[in-house]
Amino acid sequence: MSNQKIRVRFAPSPTGPLHMGGVRTALFNYLFAKKQGGDFILRIEDTDQNRFVQGAEEYIAESLKWCGLHPDEGPGMGGNFGPYRQSERKHLYKKYADQLVKSGWAYIAFDTPKEIEKLRTDAEANKETFSYGIGTREKLNNSLNISEEEVQQKMAAGEPYVVRFKMPEDEDVTENDIIRGSVTFNTTKSLDDKVLFKSDGMPTYHLANVVDDHLMEITHVIRGEEWLSSMPLHVLLYRALDWEKTKPQFAHLPLILKPQGKGKLSKRDGDKMGFPVFPLEWKDPATNEVFRGYREDGYFPEAFINLLALLGWNPGTEQEFFSMEELTQLFSLDRVVKSGSRFNPEKAKWFNRHYFQQKTEEELAQLFKPVLEKKGIVAPGEKITAVVAEIKERCEFVSDLWEQGSYFFVAPTSYDEKTVKKRWKDDTPEQLAALTAVLKSVDTWKAEEIKETFSAFMNEKGWGFGAVMNPLRLCLVGGNMGPDLFKICEILGKEETIQRIETAVKNIQN
Repeated sequence: MSNQKIRVRFAPSPTGPLHMGGVRTALFNYLFAKKQGGDFILRIEDTDQNRFVQGAEEYIAESLKWCGLHPDEGPGMGGNFGPYRQSERKHLYKKYADQLVKSGWAYIAFDTPKEIEKLRTDAEANKETFSYGIGTREKLNNSLNISEEEVQQKMAAGEPYVVRFKMPEDEDVTENDIIRGSVTFNTTKSLDDKVLFKSDGMPTYHLANVVDDHLMEITHVIRGEEWLSSMPLHVLLYRALDWEKTKPQFAHLPLILKPQGKGKLSKRDGDKMGFPVFPLEWKDPATNEVFRGYREDGYFPEAFINLLALLGWNPGTEQEFFSMEELTQLFSLDRVVKSGSRFNPEKAKWFNRHYFQQKTEEELAQLFKPVLEKKGIVAPGEKITAVVAEIKERCEFVSDLWEQGSYFFVAPTSYDEKTVKKRWKDDTPEQLAALTAVLKSVDTWKAEEIKETFSAFMNEKGWGFGAVMNPLRLCLVGGNMGPDLFKICEILGKEETIQRIETAVKNIQN
């Protein structure tokens, strides 16, 4: 397979929003393919119609787009191996199910879900576990135990049936996993006879997955650790269908673990600890419940991707910040770890802060503009850029710009009580009135000029700088915060500065 073009697929089911673990799977597939000039394919595995959720497929496509993971082939974008939705490939699978039955690798079973449920319950009552397979299949309602004629009669009568894989007895199935090395499963000890196909014409995940990977010429199956236990069945299906020569290589990625305690990261952890676990906001069509998304929480896609790349992959250096180009050049599966990787929500913010600080003031001003417009504020671009320049250092998210700098756009209507108590003295109104008269005479309203005029005035009066600067800041911003005081004056403009001082003096005195 060495000369064959690398082809990988990301194959989510549209049963709800895409978890960040799913995005990481897509990312690792994408990086692996792109590094080697291969193809990254999106395939929608929608064979389970009972769990299909309206809008989930569109959500998956939009998430990949936001993350910058652009498939080479997939639904709606063409390619030579389509269609790329399993529900549209339905006609392909029956042929292979029939082939497996014919060659003795599978059989037809007529047991109803109710009958199987009873077998499970009876086994539990005896403190045993029921599994349909070696040791039980000879006693059940299937084509291994009834005549060919009876099978045909049942099928002609429209009796529901399933096609089950006939697991070979007591065989060690060994396969090399690129991440985990050699993995062995014993067929009798750990594997049952999985359903491959149902009489409604729909395949199960296992059959559809193997058939599609073969027909789409997938060279590497890179997926989450939860699919590791399915690998021996898939390996045996390649053998049963006589496709062993073109069988893909497998790589099972480690779990993303919750920030504290045991187990994998779930939606509930995000709800409990206040961080998103989905790339985009998701509104559940059944319950109307809304789940947070990284995009809507103000994360940059670069920060989200950088964070995901380092959950389970190690570049082998001290470097922590990577562009998509750098990740593509450096990525390799042999640097993916076996053990789970703990997600740290604080680290996510830290990544976002880095990408926030990397952006120019003009870029951030463009992103801040819609936030202001939502609040009914229209301000000139130069003013927004000037504000960003002063407060950028204190921010991690675009939304922080409002928290740190709202007073540049809206005059304070209340004043921090602690600061008033501490800084506002009996002679403050008089001092501020004298200062206002002097500020009115400043011709060039720039921070340097304002500072010079202020300093000369203070020295002439012999007043302590802090005694006037602190109340002045309180008048302009409503509290004891913000960047350089004279820069604030410059951005607010002469009229607004004087207006705010006069308003504050009236309000605080009262």
